[in-house]
Amino acid sequence: MKKKLPVVSVVITTKNEEKHITDCLQSIKKQTYPVDKIEIIVVDNHSIDKTKIFAKKYTEKIYDCSPERSAQRNFGAKKSTGQYFLYLDADMILSPGIIAEAVETMSKDEKIVGLYIPEIIMGDSYWSKVRRFERSFYDGTVIDAVRFIRLKDFLSVGGFDETMSGPEDWDLDKKIRQRGKTDLIQSPLYHNESEFNLHKYLQKKSYYAKSFNKYIKKWGKNDPDIKKQFGFWYRYFRVFVEDKKWKKLIKYPVLTLGMYYLKKLVGIKYICQKIIDYKEYF
Repeated sequence: MKKKLPVVSVVITTKNEEKHITDCLQSIKKQTYPVDKIEIIVVDNHSIDKTKIFAKKYTEKIYDCSPERSAQRNFGAKKSTGQYFLYLDADMILSPGIIAEAVETMSKDEKIVGLYIPEIIMGDSYWSKVRRFERSFYDGTVIDAVRFIRLKDFLSVGGFDETMSGPEDWDLDKKIRQRGKTDLIQSPLYHNESEFNLHKYLQKKSYYAKSFNKYIKKWGKNDPDIKKQFGFWYRYFRVFVEDKKWKKLIKYPVLTLGMYYLKKLVGIKYICQKIIDYKEYF
């Protein structure tokens, strides 16, 4: 008797994403995994464009929830009926075999509770290429976060911490790893940053930094992951050279220089935010 395939719930969070939502939803419909075993849930943050109109062509499960993506994702998980939970941003596109590979990987080992998915940054601009290069070093590291999770385990750890906006992915990753094993699949997802804007990127990083102190306080500054995620040595050197990844730094010197320049700017934004937090505290 053929084994019954499990349902996978895919939750997409949106807010005024009419430019991206169709590509995202089409990539889900084009999965090699049976479409009738994929539940698509769109959790919108009160969009004023055509996001929900476009989404209705692909799913009837469209909801409104606010204020941030953490709350949206948790809401979507509570509406999910699948055995597995995959969360996406609207500007992400799945390669055709992601869900099939993820289900197969987790079905072979019940001790695996979450999976990392390689992320490829899209775009032809120089800074998009720099971001794509940088992101390629992070897959499966503490800079990454599990994205495909057993729903029961996601719910059991309380999902995303809704008091955070930025490090909530890392926070979830730590909670999931306490539940069991994690693994990295080969099929990638594509993150559409083709309209990459350096100013907006740095603004976003500065906004995320506002929650860093809360995240660090929650787990403790001496936590091994915290030391890596915020430590100068790991973030600026070790993560780029471990497992022979240093060869890419030598092979692509122009991208390496751009990456370190970008990281310098992000670091300055982080320090500025810490100064602001210090002044507000006192």
